[in-house]
Amino acid sequence: MDWVDEGIFLSAKPLGETSAVAELLTLEHGRHLGLVRGGRSRRIRPVLQPGNLIRVTWRARLAEHLGGFNVEMMEAHGARVLDDAAALAAIGTLAGLIKLLPERDPHPELYATTLHVLRSFAEEDVWPVLFVHWEFQLLQELGFGLDLSECAATGLTDELVYVSPRSGKAVSRAAGEPYDDKLLALPAFLLDETAPIADTDIAAGFALTGYFLQRDVLEPHGLKLPQARDRLLDLLARRQPAALSV
Repeated sequence: MDWVDEGIFLSAKPLGETSAVAELLTLEHGRHLGLVRGGRSRRIRPVLQPGNLIRVTWRARLAEHLGGFNVEMMEAHGARVLDDAAALAAIGTLAGLIKLLPERDPHPELYATTLHVLRSFAEEDVWPVLFVHWEFQLLQELGFGLDLSECAATGLTDELVYVSPRSGKAVSRAAGEPYDDKLLALPAFLLDETAPIADTDIAAGFALTGYFLQRDVLEPHGLKLPQARDRLLDLLARRQPAALSV
């Protein structure tokens, strides 16, 4: 059996002297592994770089087998950001967090958002916001989405500026102010894409998604957030210290 799809290259493990087992996030077949013969050769190594968009043909005798990939470059996102340490850390973070998705389970909306992030790296003021949206969407895809529709205490929908770390629900300014030190900040751009972005909003967004990814997804399995994510936040803080100091 075989299929043809497009996918975002995540990582590869060497197998033997010349081959590699590649891991991709594909559009129609989800996170998928396959053997790339000659994957460590000079010809194919530039294709198998994290973040690259590639066209892939998968073939196997049975569906449950590892199978083999034939790969062809479509968009070389990895090469385009070789001089941008923050973007490289972002790609590493994407690749690390995508591994949380069940294998061979399609997530077309998250795939589209991932590709949007990769294509936005030329816009330094834009892609960190998109990345926070991506982590927020990842939580939803994993079944741990946050409820930001109304205040958990009052049911009102105005001035939602906090998130309860216990329930993952939004809290209004009036209801949350007495507990300000116990609640997580909710940046306005997660509720309204047209909202202006305050200096502290990006840091607040990463703190919010990171808290629930760690508590609900990673800790139950004895895992931690990718080291690349820590590096990403550090690099963004150096670029915009007022925005990402925590």
